[in-house]
Amino acid sequence: MRKMFFLLLLAGCTAGERTTMPAESWQRTVEQQLPLLGHRNWVLIVDKAFPDQTNAGILTVNTGAAMPEVLEFVQRQLVASPHVKPIVYRDAELAYMTDSLSPGITAAEKEIATVLGPQKVNVILHDTVFGKMSAAAGTFSVLVLKTESLHPYTSVFFELDCAYWSNEKETALRRKMNP
Repeated sequence: MRKMFFLLLLAGCTAGERTTMPAESWQRTVEQQLPLLGHRNWVLIVDKAFPDQTNAGILTVNTGAAMPEVLEFVQRQLVASPHVKPIVYRDAELAYMTDSLSPGITAAEKEIATVLGPQKVNVILHDTVFGKMSAAAGTFSVLVLKTESLHPYTSVFFELDCAYWSNEKETALRRKMNP
């Protein structure tokens, strides 16, 4: 029985990477991970109930911080990164949430929208995000930053794209290669 418990414990440690850190350490993790991330990687800023994933390509960090604080820090880091630009996704379900369903969600959403500013936000169903993330995590890294938010469907998902190469440039290159 002891041997089986040890094997289960060992298997659990290698399935995925889960990390809980002191308050200042999550920022350091973002600063260390972002230069390693690139096109097709993801950074997720999620509410407290977002499920821990077991895929080895997913690093989950419990920030212990408020969502706007984590979002603002990540936004600043992304803007300062010359190699990546974010494609932003939000849950479609959020448009139907009210304070009667989740008290305080309207104020929380306004705060998040203020941090996001005028950038384009793609709205998709929550389950679609899981599908995109799972598909990416099979090959690419996903950084999940859990916050203290207790409001459903308020998570912000950044799919990273190349900042110095566009789809238009890629199309032009492919046309030159295949005249």
